[in-house]
Amino acid sequence: MDNAGKAIDDAGITAKVKSSMLADDQVKGLQINVDTSNGTVTLTGSAQTAAEKQRAEQLATGVEGVR
Repeated sequence: MDNAGKAIDDAGITAKVKSSMLADDQVKGLQINVDTSNGTVTLTGSAQTAAEKQRAEQLATGVEGVR
């Protein structure tokens, strides 16, 4: 796949992960930044509890295309 295709896929993955976090009542999605590179998602920001951190990770790994 070319670089443009990868960028579009990464942007789509980022959007899906962010949307799932914003829709979840356990995660403060506005406090978590989502970056995607070649399907690998990196989450940065703050979680108030270990459970919130774990839930954010679960939501991210549950998105199709995330490695």
